Amino acid sequence: MPIGKLRIIPLGGVDEIGKNITVFEYGDDILVVDCGLIFPKEDMLGIDLVIPDVSYLVENKERVRGYLITHGHEDHIGALPYVLRQVNAPVYGTKLTLALVQTKLQEHGIDDVHLQVVQAKDTLRFDSFTVQFIKVSHSIAGAVAMAITSPVGTVIVTGDFKVDYTPIDGEVTDLNAFAAWGTSGVLALLAESTNVERPGYTMSEQKIAETFHGLFRTASGRIIIAMFASNIHRIQQVVDAATRFGRRVCFIGRSMVSVVRVAIQIGELKIPEGYLISADTLDRYDDAELVVLTTGSQGEPMSGLTRMAYSEHRKLQIRHSDLVILSAYPIPGNEVMVARVLNQLYRIGAQVVYDAIADVHVSGHACQEELKLIHTLTKPKFFMPVHGEYRMLWQHAQLAQAMGMDPKRVVIPEIGQVIELGEDSLHIAGSVPTGSVMVDGLGIGDVGNVVLRDRKHLSQDGLIIVVLAVDGCTGALISGPSIQSRGFVYARENEALIEGIRSLVLGLLRSVQFQQREWAALRNLIKDELHTYLYKQMRRNPMILPIVLELDVGDRD
Repeated sequence: MPIGKLRIIPLGGVDEIGKNITVFEYGDDILVVDCGLIFPKEDMLGIDLVIPDVSYLVENKERVRGYLITHGHEDHIGALPYVLRQVNAPVYGTKLTLALVQTKLQEHGIDDVHLQVVQAKDTLRFDSFTVQFIKVSHSIAGAVAMAITSPVGTVIVTGDFKVDYTPIDGEVTDLNAFAAWGTSGVLALLAESTNVERPGYTMSEQKIAETFHGLFRTASGRIIIAMFASNIHRIQQVVDAATRFGRRVCFIGRSMVSVVRVAIQIGELKIPEGYLISADTLDRYDDAELVVLTTGSQGEPMSGLTRMAYSEHRKLQIRHSDLVILSAYPIPGNEVMVARVLNQLYRIGAQVVYDAIADVHVSGHACQEELKLIHTLTKPKFFMPVHGEYRMLWQHAQLAQAMGMDPKRVVIPEIGQVIELGEDSLHIAGSVPTGSVMVDGLGIGDVGNVVLRDRKHLSQDGLIIVVLAVDGCTGALISGPSIQSRGFVYARENEALIEGIRSLVLGLLRSVQFQQREWAALRNLIKDELHTYLYKQMRRNPMILPIVLELDVGDRD
């Protein structure tokens, strides 16, 4: 470590939406801000989620002093159960954030992690760092920004935020704290970039309450609302509207039920006695007495709303008298799935309300004018846009320069890049190993590009399996070849093609002499010749899997 230098290393969260994790390093101390995941892209077949490669932290785990968490969304806490198994250190966050973290750790059977609850304005002290937490508004309760002070200077990390002057919990973004740090001097600002493409200001969450009240007032049947389970403030607004209009509230969906249970336990969500009911008791109430909150605002195939829409849910199916509200924007990439569910809801005849029709969702991220306000208040020497795809980072950098920042003091970071800051200097000092680790079931990192390429090949072209049994002593054919087609052609309707494959393989066995146990060469020959034959016959290129079973003479019986 260079003496007198602060190193900032993003291990995720730049040039992508999600997987947020940033390393702050000074001397022998490392602090990690956030530890999130990202959901797989469409070409990551079978992958459940993607987490950051933290091999750099593993190599330096004795120096990691703690994880500082800005808020409880999956893209900021989702990787913790996986990373803490490798690099165990205390986790610091607000009450709801750590309650959600603890639930995750329990699900993974992890019970040896120290969790320390902090509040806005609290200060933590480490050997080389002091950290102050700053209240910000977001689409989940308990969100904070951070002022991380090292001997070199103070870095402001905004986390995800917006400037909401009328938040549901009454606790506005602490602009005074940002201004105070700006007055005392800010070395660098790391600000989120998710909504930098949007001019103006983000609408207040209070606007949603007005819309809900109007919809509840005129609804005559059941009201079914799909939203993000983590949006406790939005859920509270639904509960308030339900109690006002005499409706019982039911939660459906594993993540929805889990988050709501945690929020009620810690006092972040308040439901009057007698208004909370279970899915098992829905049939006891008239339609006009019910509000159901569920998952599925992104059209996920196994989510509550999707299964209700296609009559696959055990407890509830959508019918034409229902009012269905999608209280969320489609995440980029999910538009097709959301449209599919909307179309199905319209086929049923339900009344459907979503963001294109009414104000049923507002973003939790700052638009341009709010970002400008934070830049103005903090007056940083250096600026690094984070939390966004490259075009967003670039536009945020342009916004900073338009406000007067020297382009030489603005850097668009890359994953794994080591950014060294002095009291009045910034330069790129190489990079550390980083990337993405794919989680598939219980497998962590055992699926790489080769496996994904095979899965894509199988999904597009199918599979042909050729099975031979040969005498281990003489190499003579004992049985086969047996031809199996999976996802390529239906064998019963393509008997001529299957017979052609069998004849080709038999011809290869007759024309080529193989020495004993040269089965690898035989498999490769079958694979190459079949590729050529099938492409000529079908103009397709399936995966070909030759299997040669070597049997002893005694095995024939």
